[in-house]
Amino acid sequence: MTTIATTRPRLGALTAESTFVSRSFIHSVRDVEALLMAVVLPTMLMLMFTFIFGNAIDPSGGYVDYVVPGIILLCAGFGASSTAIAVSRDMTTGIIDRFRTMPIRSGAVLTGHVVASLARNLVATAVVIAVALLVGFRPVASPLEWAGAFAMVALYILAITYLFAAIGLAASSSEAASGYGFILLFLPYISSAFVPVDTMPGWLQWIAENQPITPVIETIRGLLMGTPTGDSAWWAVGWCLGIIAASAIWGACLFRRKSGRR
Repeated sequence: MTTIATTRPRLGALTAESTFVSRSFIHSVRDVEALLMAVVLPTMLMLMFTFIFGNAIDPSGGYVDYVVPGIILLCAGFGASSTAIAVSRDMTTGIIDRFRTMPIRSGAVLTGHVVASLARNLVATAVVIAVALLVGFRPVASPLEWAGAFAMVALYILAITYLFAAIGLAASSSEAASGYGFILLFLPYISSAFVPVDTMPGWLQWIAENQPITPVIETIRGLLMGTPTGDSAWWAVGWCLGIIAASAIWGACLFRRKSGRR
């Protein structure tokens, strides 16, 4: 007797990725509250710092020009944090068990979350910048510098989204993923986002100067406002690429282990 072995054809990479990107986009559109919060919370913080604390920090009234780059990264962080919850929900509700029966590449699930988050957060960032312009933000950037600033923001969003996706995989529940992600949202406060680093206590200055948020903010601020950047751009790109690489490897290992793939 002859046994005929049959194998299921594996979907092409682009087919699988596009399918899960579409799935994540649909979930984003349906979750209007999360999108609104990703825009509303940073906008409220910007208005609070500008109109409540701004005159105390900078009596000249130009504080809005200083604070907007930091608010942009806060916006990105708030938006990307929902990725950790979405990934954790996928891992704990049984949908991954269904995906395991399909001939798809395991990483396509994570790619869908990351790409959708990147697009969603770029839209939220554009809205926050528009509000900033309405309340007095006056950048001096050329079109090329605007493009560079958006590229830097997009790279940062990609990095932090991959990190949040890995956190979602590592967490035991969506609530735990939300808690771990919330800790990362404090990093912009320990940076040059809201006050110059040299105004901080000495021991805190070292932390602020040697964490990834500060060079990213200084790069965006330099591109939009014409302030000196030094070697911040190289450090910013290096930090972002390092976070992407480490998070992608960590996330791939966690996904294979938790989904039973080899």
